[in-house]
Amino acid sequence: MKVEKVMVIGAGQMGGGIAQVFATAGYPVYLHDLKEEYIKKGTAVIQKNLARQVEKERMSQEQASGIMARIHPSTDLQNAKVVDLVVEAAIENMDIKSKLFAELDEIAPKHAILASNTSALPITEIAANTKRPEQVIGMHFMNPVPVMKLVEVIRGLATSDEVYETIETLSKDLDKVPVEVNDSPGFVSNRILMPMINEAIFTLYEGVASKEDIDSVMKLGMNHPMGPLTLADFIGLDTCLYIMEALHEGFGDDKYRPCPLLRKYVKAGWLGKKSGRGFYCYE
Repeated sequence: MKVEKVMVIGAGQMGGGIAQVFATAGYPVYLHDLKEEYIKKGTAVIQKNLARQVEKERMSQEQASGIMARIHPSTDLQNAKVVDLVVEAAIENMDIKSKLFAELDEIAPKHAILASNTSALPITEIAANTKRPEQVIGMHFMNPVPVMKLVEVIRGLATSDEVYETIETLSKDLDKVPVEVNDSPGFVSNRILMPMINEAIFTLYEGVASKEDIDSVMKLGMNHPMGPLTLADFIGLDTCLYIMEALHEGFGDDKYRPCPLLRKYVKAGWLGKKSGRGFYCYE
């Protein structure tokens, strides 16, 4: 199974980064979103990332221009008719993903692989909305996509060995390190990371230590590059809450119960760096 053309759905932070990585590796990419303004915003971020690489002399202007030339804006899902792989990086909502995969199943060629960049939703359930569950797989990239090496390659219940091997090889071609994961709530990364972040929030909530000191303990004592509360702000507190809720529902275990302080901040619109305020202020 050979992948030559790709569509990435969602021109946000993750989708834009995924499109950049594919285009850098030489693949023609349709960057798809609902509105042209979203795509313009996404491509502007990619251009800014590439300009920084040129400035640091990590690539030439000619290389950067070549990467941008391989990214084709799309607001018509029918463009999926000509691709070999679709990577979905839409909002983390099962209803939206289910509808999208059912549509893609009708549009994409019979041989095409349908992948999801979901950080917590079950691949098996997403695949059940198609007539090709053996060709549905998870490709969970890490943020920021152009920098982070890891890709969790998640097998759904029906994912074929051939499809897994294709995506594993492709991930290496993107200069990433693929890790094989079976379908389970939160996979590996978020099953371990999010409860740690949630426990840090409980530690703050219960007044055990200040946010700065909690982060210092994990940075200086555990050699983490950033503290868990800073990291939560970077990820987005709404995303953290969503993943904790998915873990709580998926396992039915109260050890995954989201901290009330996390819920309170999200309800207040304090979502972290992207909203200007979370555990820290980013004015």
